[in-house]
Amino acid sequence: MTSQVTFICKRTVVSTKPVQPGKYHHPSVLDRLMEKNHLRIVYYYRSARDVEAGEMIRKLRESLSEMLTSFPVVTGRLQKNDKGHWMIKCNDAGVRMVEARARGSVEEWLKNVDREKELKLIHWEDMFHKPYFWSTFYVQVTEFEGGGLAIGFSCIHLLADPICAITLIKAWADTTLAGTLHTPLFFHPLPPRRLGNKTPNHEPYTALINHYKSSIDQTLSTIPPLSTNNGKNATITLSFTDPMVRACMAMARTPAAPPHTSHDPSPFEALAGLFWVCLSKIKGLHGNLLLDMSICLDIRKVLGLDKGYFGNCMVYNKVFHAEFSDNKNKLSEAARAIRQVVKKMNDNEGIMDLIEWLENNDHNSLPLMNGHDLICANLEGLDPYSAVFKDGFEPVHVSCYVEPVAGLGQVLVLPSPPGEGAMSRLVMVTLSEVDAIKLCEDDLVLQFCPTITMGMMINN
Repeated sequence: MTSQVTFICKRTVVSTKPVQPGKYHHPSVLDRLMEKNHLRIVYYYRSARDVEAGEMIRKLRESLSEMLTSFPVVTGRLQKNDKGHWMIKCNDAGVRMVEARARGSVEEWLKNVDREKELKLIHWEDMFHKPYFWSTFYVQVTEFEGGGLAIGFSCIHLLADPICAITLIKAWADTTLAGTLHTPLFFHPLPPRRLGNKTPNHEPYTALINHYKSSIDQTLSTIPPLSTNNGKNATITLSFTDPMVRACMAMARTPAAPPHTSHDPSPFEALAGLFWVCLSKIKGLHGNLLLDMSICLDIRKVLGLDKGYFGNCMVYNKVFHAEFSDNKNKLSEAARAIRQVVKKMNDNEGIMDLIEWLENNDHNSLPLMNGHDLICANLEGLDPYSAVFKDGFEPVHVSCYVEPVAGLGQVLVLPSPPGEGAMSRLVMVTLSEVDAIKLCEDDLVLQFCPTITMGMMINN
């Protein structure tokens, strides 16, 4: 069968102004922990009526070069420092840009897309045996023959988390649209503990530190594969409207607790609890048993960092649930357990405990932070739909992947497109194909009637 995506060429795009010689960037301890992962993001756009075929790609290539002038870290190359840690030599070696063409229109593609098809829109290359010649960032621009455009972006997680990646794409869009950056990015170290802000007799956040200890120790053992029986991984995207999310939050509320109080779960806590409960049942756990699960949160605000901070600020932590019986509201208990961990992670001192422990305990074996537990990441703070490259040329859909996915699976809670309600959310779930089919048929999920906007191509 003829491939639906045809690759035309691959280029190296450099900045329009040379980088000052001798400039280096040193990733933080939170950056170094994510070396084994990479990000893949794809934006979909409908046709710009007044743009001829090929013209938009040319314009994007030129504006990308202009934008990269402000981000020498992105065009640099990896080297090891005296301690054996990665650093970026800002030598303007450029990013790789792939140009491609896809059959049909973007609307037709989105009606019949699955994980395998979508990843063809996001070029990625694993690190070479000679890292100095390897590009850490990739862009793929795909024109649809029937109208529309897809912009795929990928990078090593060592240098950027999803918030950074989305902000970088927004900077590219702003440069294309107006020739200027509306949201500057800041490249600086993580902040130290605030002077005078340490509580007397402060007890370190041992639960968070122990989770990272455990993740590092588990790296020495075999990472369990996500799929079973040599099956494929599948990613499904479920769209929850504002009323659906509010209904889920109501069901996840602590019983007998007054409404509109601290007992109310957030959209993330309710949806994370929903998928925790459903996937535990799919995995065969019953009664008061739930899967091992970790949540992943952005801690920029906790550390007092601007949204433009460029680096990893996503922190993982284990969720421990209390004992409860079958006759209780399992979703409520799950959401409450998640809420307790979220509350603890909103403490600056606890996060600084982790950062200081990591800095004082250098590890040769790096963890795969999403390698064992079910992972549920809160990406509600992303703003992907503001990446407007041309007036009237707004993204109609955005997908995000944190790869590779191992262990028990991954749940990403993302914002919905504008105009769909304050509480609406998209949830991308990556599981083995067998478990993904079961999730789509789960009674508790179906109770909220989400729309499956991306699923699996299954031959009947």
